[in-house]
Amino acid sequence: MELIDKTIHELHRMLIGGEVTSVALTRAFLQRIAETDNRINAFITVCEEQALKDSEAADRLIAEGKADLLTGIPVALKDIFLTAGVRTTCASKILDTFIAPYDGTAVARLKERGAVIVGKLNMDEFAMGSSNENSAFGPVKNPWDTSTVPGGSSGGSAASVAARQAVATLGTDTGGSIRQPASHCGVVGLKPTYGRVSRYGVIAYASSLDQVGPISRDVEDCAILLQAIAGYDPADSTSVDTPVPDYRAGIKDGVKGLKIGLPKEYFIEGLDPEVKAAMEAAIETYRGLGAEFVDVSLPHTDYAVASYYLIATAEASSNLARYDGVRFGVRVDQGRGLIDMFEQTRAAGFGDEVKRRIMLGTYALSSGYYDAYYLKAQKVRTLIRQDFLEAFQAVDVLLTPVAPTPAFGLGEKVSDPLQMYLSDIFTIPVNLAGTCAMSLPCGFSSAGLPIGLQLIGKPFAEQTLLRVGYAFEQATEWHRKKADL
Repeated sequence: MELIDKTIHELHRMLIGGEVTSVALTRAFLQRIAETDNRINAFITVCEEQALKDSEAADRLIAEGKADLLTGIPVALKDIFLTAGVRTTCASKILDTFIAPYDGTAVARLKERGAVIVGKLNMDEFAMGSSNENSAFGPVKNPWDTSTVPGGSSGGSAASVAARQAVATLGTDTGGSIRQPASHCGVVGLKPTYGRVSRYGVIAYASSLDQVGPISRDVEDCAILLQAIAGYDPADSTSVDTPVPDYRAGIKDGVKGLKIGLPKEYFIEGLDPEVKAAMEAAIETYRGLGAEFVDVSLPHTDYAVASYYLIATAEASSNLARYDGVRFGVRVDQGRGLIDMFEQTRAAGFGDEVKRRIMLGTYALSSGYYDAYYLKAQKVRTLIRQDFLEAFQAVDVLLTPVAPTPAFGLGEKVSDPLQMYLSDIFTIPVNLAGTCAMSLPCGFSSAGLPIGLQLIGKPFAEQTLLRVGYAFEQATEWHRKKADL
């Protein structure tokens, strides 16, 4: 097995055992990026010089016996995280020239542990999309089949792990943007509970929905990364001051006696037959491991997509008002006054999908429409959260598909935004409820494309999710399969 195929926990043992240096490891991943990224377009910026400097510093820490689990490990970041001294674009022309002046909290926490950041990853512009085709830097391609999408908006984050260009990555999840690409790329992705990980220094899309999380090759790596980034941050007013457990403790305790809920609203007509078959096989695997299954209902699921696209676009309209050509980023000024400069800058800087969502959100917030749209959507959101909390009185976790189909073809849904929005039908309710969920590989389609299983947990019960995910992973081989790039 090559170095680039190994996990964080395997590489950590090799680093502290002196079998490999962080410099050699970092060079191996930088070489892999150079050899493969022309085919998948996962990176916007490669930080080669800084990564090699950081790997030298990591080797010194390891030699002094001061190594953390992440010390010397090459990771990459979705290009939505502010990273001091590095171009941070959010995959938008409007931030094409922006150099971040400081590190966001999640980035700072990785650096404190000695992780080596090899680069910034492609994404849907301002995290708006389900296919990673809305990037000003071109679409990311799925390493399993480069004619298909990797999912979005954290497409570069999932594709780079599947292509073995980084050991693990960070993404963000507003309506499924970690779980859906993890599913399509055959890797593990975790969306933590809202407030569990600081959003300070993360470029905002929809502030009441955005959450930072890890994408990795296996569940244990997911636990290691979450451990590093979780925890209270006074710089983020939405951060929750609650203790962070040891996420690896109890991960091997199995699922015997646990109750897993099957929401009837997620096993519906129109679910791809191969996805359905993979879910049924996963359920049988869990039965064999001693889990008990309970049928549950989440009755307001049908309203999730509509309420999400009102709340998210309204918050996007407000958050993106700051991109006006005055303070940072690109400015288009033809000398015709301030209003013209605003209009020209935003017209040239934003892509079609971002403009579409800003207009939808501005309309939903406008005088006379606020109560009819935004306020009503927030009330529905409360009902959706109550559905989950009631279901969790009877079960420990919920099991559902991540996406209705495996990855679809590049360009297939670009001209039909509504079809694209429905790609997130099974992931959006979790963000509205503010709870946690993860995607892990559970099969392949007949075309050789990965299929993901979604586990949904109680608020702040990431530890249980990781335990349930680990049990499935150990009982199957899906996570060991590699995209042949």
